Amino acid sequence: QVQLVESGGGLVQPGGSLRLSCAASGTIFSIYDMGWYRQAPGKLRELVAHIVSAGNTYYPASVKGRFTISRDNAKNTAYLQMNNLQPEDTAAYYCQITYSAGGPTRSTPWGQGTQVTVSS
Repeated sequence: QVQLVESGGGLVQPGGSLRLSCAASGTIFSIYDMGWYRQAPGKLRELVAHIVSAGNTYYPASVKGRFTISRDNAKNTAYLQMNNLQPEDTAAYYCQITYSAGGPTRSTPWGQGTQVTVSS
C-alpha cells in the first residue's frame, strides 16, 4: 500500500510564499499523474495543480501564475511552490498520485494533508 505524506504548510502573510512537498512511500514501479488539492472549511475539495508523467501541467484560473507544481521521480515526490498567497488560499492541502506497482494503475488514498493559513 502506497502512502503519502504532505508537508511544508504553515502560517504566512498575504503576498508570501510556501513550498509544499508530497512524498510517496511503498512499492512503486511508475508514477503517472500527481495532483495537489485543497479543501477549505465548508467547501468541497478542489484541484489546484496537476502534472502528468510527460511534464504537462494544469492549473485552474484561481491559482494560475502563482502556483507551480513539479515532481522528482527519483524521490517519488511532488512539490507545490505557492507564491503571492492570498487569504482565499487558506485551506488544508492534499496530494494524490496515480501509480503502478506492477499491476493495474491505482490512485493513492488521501494523506493527512498540510494546513496553509494566509493571514496578516
